[in-house]
Amino acid sequence: MSRVGRSPIPVPGGVEVAIAGKQVTVKGPQGSLQRSLPGEIRVRQEDSTLLVERPDDQRHNRALHGLTRSLVANMVTGVTAGFSRELEIVGVGYRATAKGPSQIELALGFSHPVVVDAPQGITFEVPVPTRIVVRGIDKELVGQTAANIRKIRKPEPYKGKGVRYAGEQVQRKAGKAAK
Repeated sequence: MSRVGRSPIPVPGGVEVAIAGKQVTVKGPQGSLQRSLPGEIRVRQEDSTLLVERPDDQRHNRALHGLTRSLVANMVTGVTAGFSRELEIVGVGYRATAKGPSQIELALGFSHPVVVDAPQGITFEVPVPTRIVVRGIDKELVGQTAANIRKIRKPEPYKGKGVRYAGEQVQRKAGKAAK
């Protein structure tokens, strides 16, 4: 049995969970999230915990058991605390400016500024011109939005310039050897 899938998901006070067939809806102080359950995996609620169950030990169901438990647990965490991902901008003249909570403008060495619009449910913060914070209640969407921003100008290996995740180590290469 999956160790991850077997552990119960605690539901804190102020969070409502509605299970209708294959749909799981979680409502909390931050907002509401909804997801379809994959395969034959079932979720049932007992008191203030959620249990994820699989019908049998087939390989496909074993694979989906832990995944489904993690997805539902992330929904509960998202509607209570939310998720955030920090990005750092490294490079001379590289900076970000906020154009409201749902739009940022990036100067990353291109001939034009790059404007990034936030998807529904995501907000941007720019505490310093070289740092971007992506916030939201859906962990998957927060991570994908941060990855899309990083993709605009990935950190290059020679000088390390570009957009990187906070704390990310960039492997540096040696430059040309002089004669």
